[in-house]
Amino acid sequence: MHELLETYPWAQRALFRHYHIGGCSSCAFQADETVEDLCKRNENIDPNELITKVQQSHDEDQKVLMKSTAVFEALQSNEPCRLVDIRTSEEWEAVKLVEAIHMSQESMQEILAQWPREDLLVIYDHTGKSSLDAATYFQGQGFKNVRCMDGGIDAWAREVDKDVPRYRLEPVEG
Repeated sequence: MHELLETYPWAQRALFRHYHIGGCSSCAFQADETVEDLCKRNENIDPNELITKVQQSHDEDQKVLMKSTAVFEALQSNEPCRLVDIRTSEEWEAVKLVEAIHMSQESMQEILAQWPREDLLVIYDHTGKSSLDAATYFQGQGFKNVRCMDGGIDAWAREVDKDVPRYRLEPVEG
């Protein structure tokens, strides 16, 4: 599984979407588990089918990603474009894009109740690792044009606005 997750970073979401694998402790998998072992203990799924589903999901995910430079261009255009920052409150307070709204309970209610479902909605996080999960949620809520900023705010700081500070998150011990 480690190799599969390295090759397809969002494979866990694909496994959950297609087979309900990995969403809870009873159906979780270990990084050192083989694909064959995972398939055997999950109703004897055909390993080739599982890998095909992961590859297809990866290809679909790639279509949702949007380069930071393209996000910048969209913000400069006359078309509606909304940015949603899903990072922690601490990250938001430290570094933010003025065009963005920070995801909170209050902003979530506003987005779901008032934002047009056809407008371009770009979600970003720190490095692009979590935004696809949020995009999937918004797509499920009927938003038609949801994208994720590939590389997150870190890519924005490298490629669009070098005045935006870059940072690293330190692992939490515990």
